[in-house]
Amino acid sequence: MAKAKIRLNTDEIKYITLFESLTGATIKDCVQEEEGLGFLVKKGDMGLAIGKAGANIERVKRAMNRNVWVMEFSDDINEFVRNLFQPTRIRQIRVSDTEAGKILTLEVSRKDSRRVIGQNGSKIKTAKNLVERHFAIDDIKVKSIY
Repeated sequence: MAKAKIRLNTDEIKYITLFESLTGATIKDCVQEEEGLGFLVKKGDMGLAIGKAGANIERVKRAMNRNVWVMEFSDDINEFVRNLFQPTRIRQIRVSDTEAGKILTLEVSRKDSRRVIGQNGSKIKTAKNLVERHFAIDDIKVKSIY
């Protein structure tokens, strides 16, 4: 799948630099949402990003004075999407070519759909932004099942 070109603004570059200096983790991408910042860490750097007992991530949250989400990168779209929604269990992931573009459909249990969407849609907005940038996916649909 073709990747979209990632363009970071000066604020995002500053956030990445600060995050990396506070944690030692390598950041591949950063997205800003109203509710906070989403950081995509290099595969294998999740432990560094979080730190012992969550110390690093707490230090980052205090320094930035914002909510922070950390997700681990993967070249495999299925693993990438599962990482975006950790620890929520995604039952199935399908990518379809439609007239509206490439659509990724997530099947989750009814009780997990709220966690996938997030408060005010924050989690799904961040996920849509990241899959568009890294896998050229146009939209994500969430299908709740029993």
